[in-house]
Amino acid sequence: MEAIDTNYAGEGMYREFILDHFKNPRNFGTLENAEIRHREFNPLCGDQVEIFLKLNGDGAIQDVRHTARGCAISVSAMSMLSETLRGLTLREVAGMGKESMLGLLGIPIGPVRIKCALLPFYALKGGIIAYESRK
Repeated sequence: MEAIDTNYAGEGMYREFILDHFKNPRNFGTLENAEIRHREFNPLCGDQVEIFLKLNGDGAIQDVRHTARGCAISVSAMSMLSETLRGLTLREVAGMGKESMLGLLGIPIGPVRIKCALLPFYALKGGIIAYESRK
Protein backbone atom coordinates (compact mmCIF):
# COMPACT_ATOMS: atom_id res chain seq x y z
CA MET A 1 0.00 0.00 0.00
CA GLU A 2 1.46 3.31 -1.01
CA ALA A 3 1.31 6.25 1.37
CA ILE A 4 0.43 9.74 0.23
CA ASP A 5 3.39 12.09 -0.10
CA THR A 6 2.44 15.02 2.12
CA ASN A 7 5.57 16.90 1.08
CA TYR A 8 4.12 17.30 -2.40
CA ALA A 9 1.32 19.58 -1.31
CA GLY A 10 0.20 21.36 1.80
CA GLU A 11 -1.66 19.70 4.63
CA GLY A 12 -4.77 21.69 3.71
CA MET A 13 -5.06 19.81 0.43
CA TYR A 14 -5.07 16.51 2.30
CA ARG A 15 -7.67 17.77 4.74
CA GLU A 16 -9.88 18.46 1.70
CA PHE A 17 -9.04 14.99 0.39
CA ILE A 18 -10.20 13.48 3.69
CA LEU A 19 -13.42 15.50 3.63
CA ASP A 20 -14.10 14.39 0.05
CA HIS A 21 -13.77 10.72 1.08
CA PHE A 22 -16.05 11.41 4.06
CA LYS A 23 -18.75 13.04 1.93
CA ASN A 24 -18.33 10.67 -1.03
CA PRO A 25 -16.95 7.37 0.28
CA ARG A 26 -15.59 5.10 -2.44
CA ASN A 27 -16.74 1.47 -2.71
CA PHE A 28 -19.57 2.10 -0.22
CA GLY A 29 -22.14 -0.66 0.19
CA THR A 30 -22.35 -4.36 0.85
CA LEU A 31 -21.13 -7.29 -1.22
CA GLU A 32 -23.21 -10.45 -1.56
CA ASN A 33 -21.30 -13.72 -1.19
CA ALA A 34 -18.20 -12.05 0.20
CA GLU A 35 -15.61 -14.54 1.41
CA ILE A 36 -14.48 -12.04 4.00
CA ARG A 37 -16.85 -9.90 6.03
CA HIS A 38 -15.91 -8.27 9.30
CA ARG A 39 -17.20 -5.44 11.47
CA GLU A 40 -15.31 -3.37 14.00
CA PHE A 41 -16.79 -0.96 16.50
CA ASN A 42 -15.13 1.73 18.60
CA PRO A 43 -17.11 1.88 21.86
CA LEU A 44 -15.36 5.10 22.91
CA CYS A 45 -16.88 7.20 20.11
CA GLY A 46 -19.44 4.96 18.40
CA ASP A 47 -17.64 4.68 15.05
CA GLN A 48 -18.37 1.48 13.15
CA VAL A 49 -16.96 0.01 9.94
CA GLU A 50 -17.68 -3.22 8.10
CA ILE A 51 -15.60 -4.58 5.24
CA PHE A 52 -16.63 -7.05 2.54
CA LEU A 53 -14.02 -8.77 0.33
CA LYS A 54 -14.53 -11.04 -2.66
CA LEU A 55 -11.47 -13.08 -3.67
CA ASN A 56 -10.51 -14.51 -7.04
CA GLY A 57 -9.16 -18.03 -7.55
CA ASP A 58 -5.61 -16.90 -6.84
CA GLY A 59 -6.50 -15.42 -3.45
CA ALA A 60 -6.30 -11.83 -4.64
CA ILE A 61 -8.96 -9.30 -3.72
CA GLN A 62 -11.31 -9.07 -6.68
CA ASP A 63 -13.86 -6.70 -5.17
CA VAL A 64 -14.20 -4.68 -1.99
CA ARG A 65 -17.10 -2.87 -0.39
CA HIS A 66 -17.62 -1.32 3.00
CA THR A 67 -20.06 0.43 5.24
CA ALA A 68 -18.87 3.05 7.67
CA ARG A 69 -20.58 5.25 10.21
CA GLY A 70 -18.75 7.72 12.36
CA CYS A 71 -16.34 10.61 12.23
CA ALA A 72 -14.59 11.98 9.15
CA ILE A 73 -11.35 10.18 10.01
CA SER A 74 -12.80 6.65 10.31
CA VAL A 75 -15.13 6.96 7.30
CA SER A 76 -12.40 8.51 5.12
CA ALA A 77 -9.81 5.97 6.23
CA MET A 78 -12.20 3.13 5.32
CA SER A 79 -12.86 4.68 1.91
CA MET A 80 -9.16 5.21 1.20
CA LEU A 81 -8.28 1.69 2.32
CA SER A 82 -10.97 0.23 0.06
CA GLU A 83 -9.37 1.93 -2.95
CA THR A 84 -5.98 0.35 -2.27
CA LEU A 85 -7.05 -3.25 -1.70
CA ARG A 86 -8.32 -4.38 -5.10
CA GLY A 87 -5.77 -6.68 -6.73
CA LEU A 88 -3.70 -7.31 -3.60
CA THR A 89 -3.27 -10.85 -2.33
CA LEU A 90 -4.07 -11.77 1.26
CA ARG A 91 -0.35 -12.37 1.74
CA GLU A 92 0.39 -8.80 0.65
CA VAL A 93 -2.31 -7.47 2.97
CA ALA A 94 -0.90 -9.53 5.84
CA GLY A 95 2.38 -7.66 5.42
CA MET A 96 0.73 -4.28 5.90
CA GLY A 97 1.30 -2.50 9.18
CA LYS A 98 -0.49 0.28 10.98
CA GLU A 99 1.89 2.78 9.41
CA SER A 100 0.49 1.94 5.97
CA MET A 101 -3.01 2.79 7.14
CA LEU A 102 -1.93 6.04 8.75
CA GLY A 103 0.05 6.95 5.65
CA LEU A 104 -3.09 6.86 3.54
CA LEU A 105 -4.55 9.78 5.48
CA GLY A 106 -1.57 11.98 4.70
CA ILE A 107 -1.81 14.11 7.84
CA PRO A 108 -0.56 13.63 11.39
CA ILE A 109 -3.09 11.81 13.59
CA GLY A 110 -3.04 12.61 17.29
CA PRO A 111 -3.51 10.10 20.10
CA VAL A 112 -7.21 10.91 20.50
CA ARG A 113 -7.97 10.08 16.82
CA ILE A 114 -5.63 7.13 16.33
CA LYS A 115 -8.34 4.57 17.12
CA CYS A 116 -10.61 6.19 14.50
CA ALA A 117 -7.88 6.08 11.87
CA LEU A 118 -7.01 2.43 12.58
CA LEU A 119 -10.57 1.07 12.83
CA PRO A 120 -10.65 0.06 9.11
CA PHE A 121 -7.23 -1.59 9.48
CA TYR A 122 -8.52 -3.67 12.40
CA ALA A 123 -11.63 -4.64 10.41
CA LEU A 124 -9.46 -5.77 7.50
CA LYS A 125 -7.04 -7.73 9.65
CA GLY A 126 -9.82 -9.24 11.78
CA GLY A 127 -11.68 -10.36 8.68
CA ILE A 128 -8.62 -12.05 7.22
CA ILE A 129 -7.85 -13.81 10.51
CA ALA A 130 -11.43 -15.11 10.73
CA TYR A 131 -11.37 -16.22 7.08
CA GLU A 132 -8.08 -18.08 7.47
CA SER A 133 -9.26 -19.81 10.64
CA ARG A 134 -12.30 -21.15 8.73
CA LYS A 135 -10.17 -22.60 5.90
